[in-house]
Amino acid sequence: QGAPVSSPDLRGGAALVIAGLAAEGETRIYDIHHIDRGYEDYVGKLRSLGAHIERIVV
Repeated sequence: QGAPVSSPDLRGGAALVIAGLAAEGETRIYDIHHIDRGYEDYVGKLRSLGAHIERIVV
């Protein structure tokens, strides 16, 4: 089930993205600067594979 989560580090954040894609419902990942540092355009790449993912800046 989707849930709000916080990215603790690069690998943990990547794991949360994958888990969120597999979960039913909405998953929001906070503190994504770790993921941004390690993966270039991961949102676009996942979308190109058919993932329903969006980046929201608050």
